[in-house]
Amino acid sequence: MIRRAGEWSLLVETGSLEISHRLDALLRAARPTGVVEIVPGPTTVLVTAPGADLTRLRDRLLRLLETGSTIGAGSAAPAPAVTVPVVYDGADLDEVAVLSGLSPGEVVERHTGRELVVGWLGFAPGFAYLTGLDPALRVPRLDTPRTSVPAGSVAVAGPYSAVYPSASPGGWRLLGRSTTAVWDVTADPPALLTPGTRVRFLAVGEP
Repeated sequence: MIRRAGEWSLLVETGSLEISHRLDALLRAARPTGVVEIVPGPTTVLVTAPGADLTRLRDRLLRLLETGSTIGAGSAAPAPAVTVPVVYDGADLDEVAVLSGLSPGEVVERHTGRELVVGWLGFAPGFAYLTGLDPALRVPRLDTPRTSVPAGSVAVAGPYSAVYPSASPGGWRLLGRSTTAVWDVTADPPALLTPGTRVRFLAVGEP
């Protein structure tokens, strides 16, 4: 289903994160005329095109969704991969270990042992929700959020992990820190971790 969202946007209900990622990749590879913003979500893609013919754009989006071979596996370029080095000395590492029934070392092993995938961006510019976290590390957010979390903090909350792109308030549990810049306004794109990007964390000593 495709619905109007405001004056110049269409909201495509994809039904799955995988299809959201594939539609996002296809639209970026051949951006329709007038489209200025594409925002994938867990089960939707928001397409904003000020001044464009939304009826024509809607028809094009429907054709993409209805063509299984277009949205299917292998239709888009392979997702990029990023390795993020982490010093695992976070303020909440020991508490995450207690909550998960693991030792701090085992928490690090579980966090570095899987390839995660950027689901979508939200909360703050460049803040990527990483999906695929080991179920043992799915711990609740802090009861009281911190008023400031340093940029580069690596954290977990619920089924997600993240790297804080800038200093901001936050209630995720901190496992460590990284010097990798995941948000740079001078870069193109400014977000290092874009939807669909594969991410691996690597335990390192002091950078």
